[in-house]
Parts: sequence; C-alpha cells; structure tokens
Amino acid sequence: MKWPEIIFATKEGSRKGIAPAVISASRATDIPGCHARWLMHRLRAGYCGWQNPFNPKQIQYVSFARCKAIVFWSKNPRPLMQYLSELDDMGIDFYFQFTLNDYRQERLEPGIPALEKRIQTFKKLAMLIGSHRVIWRFDPIIMGASLTVPELLARIAHIAGELCGSTDKLVFSFLDMYAKTRASLGKIGLQLGAPDKRQMFDIASGIAEINSRLERPLTLQCCAEDIDLTSLGINRASCIDGVLLRELCRDGKVSDLPELPEQGSLIPSQAQGMKRDNGQRRLCGCHPARDIGAYDTCMHMCAYCYANHSREKVIRRVNAIKNDAEFLWLQK
Repeated sequence: MKWPEIIFATKEGSRKGIAPAVISASRATDIPGCHARWLMHRLRAGYCGWQNPFNPKQIQYVSFARCKAIVFWSKNPRPLMQYLSELDDMGIDFYFQFTLNDYRQERLEPGIPALEKRIQTFKKLAMLIGSHRVIWRFDPIIMGASLTVPELLARIAHIAGELCGSTDKLVFSFLDMYAKTRASLGKIGLQLGAPDKRQMFDIASGIAEINSRLERPLTLQCCAEDIDLTSLGINRASCIDGVLLRELCRDGKVSDLPELPEQGSLIPSQAQGMKRDNGQRRLCGCHPARDIGAYDTCMHMCAYCYANHSREKVIRRVNAIKNDAEFLWLQK
C-alpha cells in the first residue's frame, strides 16, 4: 500500500512519514496486552517508527495526524483499558479484535490469563465501549490429539454462551502451517495441525448450529480461508472492516481522508483512495491499515505463533524495549 506522505515536527526535528487514516495495532504483536504504555507514549507524541521485519533497512515514520481509527488485536486488552477514555479525548475511534480461544488443556497459549479471567475482561470491555466494538475471534482452529471436532465445538459453545450479549460477531479461522508454526508445535509433543476441508466444513457447520441456538445469534465470518461457507450463513471476514469503520468514525470519513491539521503538509502526489489492503494475503478482505507492531515482542508465547522466532529472542527484545522510544523495536 502506498500511503499519503506528510512532513511533521518532532522534538528531534522535522520528519517525513506516512499518514494513514487507519492504524492496525497489531497483527505482529499484542500491543494492548504487552505494550499499552508504549502505544500511549507514541499517540501523545503524534507519531511512531516502524521497521520492516523482512528488510531491516526499510524504516518508516508513521504520523497519527490523520488517524481516524485504530483496530486493536489482542488476547488480553486489559492493560489498555485504562487509557480508552484518553483515546476518546484524542478523537480516535477504535474497536477490538479480541482472540478468545480455549487451549488450556494443550497449553498452547501459556502467557495469557486463565480463560475465566479473559471472559470477564471481554465482558467488561463490551460494557465500556459496546458489544459491536468487541469482535470475538476463535483463531486459529487447530486439530489433533484431544482437539477433535466435537471437543472444539464444545469449547466454542461454552465461550459463546458466556459472551452472549457482549459481542455481535464471531470471526474464526483455521491454522496455517507456516514453517515456524510447524517447528513450534513440534516441540510440545502433540500431533497437532490444520484441519482438512471436510473437518473445516464440519466445524463451520457446528458453529452455525451453536449460533442458531443462542439467545442473541452472532454474525459469523471466516477469515482468509479458501472454502465457501455461504450455504451455512458464514461469509468471508473483513477483520479491518471498512463498513464498521465508517459507522464508528465521527465524521464518517475514512476512505476519502479528511484534510490535514495545520501542523502538517500533505504531499499530494502520494494521496490515493483506500479500498482492499493489497499488502495482505490473497484471501484477506481487510480495508487498508498501517500496522505498527514488531515481531518477536509478544510475551504470550503461543505455540502456533508465526510472529515469534523463539522464547529467548522475545525475552531479549522485550527487556530492551523503552516505553518512550520512537520504535517498539529497532534492529540496528
């Protein structure tokens, strides 16, 4: 995605950066759960730095001068919740993609709170900002060992019952076996993997059946999967949802990008409309957003994670992070 560019002032002098309307925080790490203080430092400063994890020489500055909304991705957003009123005061709208799985028995998510505590966090967050702004993700769906189709559906049904009235939508996806994911899962001694197409359909059918029995049925969506589930009433997801963003943003302007504040100057040749994010996977339906996260900085240590290389590397990086730094992580 080629973003509009802006010249903006910092304590270190003028910088040239990009000026997206929508920020993703973050597909690369759990910023609400692990780096809420860093994020608030950067929002107050008006910008942050970002480094390409696949090409460390590519460094960008990201200005928040035109930011209309932030999409948060988290398994434990509780550390950020104390700052939500401040985000409101900044004029930034937001919603959460809240991943709430149940892999306790398999110990696949060792760094997150107990399921019951996460459910309570989910409910509290929905009370604060509204059920339409807290989207439940069961992601990824993993098969093998004790994780049979009936067992997974039983766990999903339990969480769905607990969250009744606290969310309007469930987004689910199936495990992608990246090389890092395969290696990490291999270390825990369980024969786990991605479901086949038959299992995918059986799970989706079961989710649709569970949903039909809920007092308040959810909108069901499947994220970036090459399987047609429309016969079950399950559509493809747009996790960064342009329709929801337009509903949330106070002046209704996301795609057309409103005028810049006085302190910045837009480089007109860089301005363009925003539609589907062509920087994501082929089957991803997300609206364009600039991610500001960094790999190897999430302390949840999920066994299936594609964004962490090793526990040791994560610990080294997290211990070196400074909450007032421009970059969450900068490899020199």
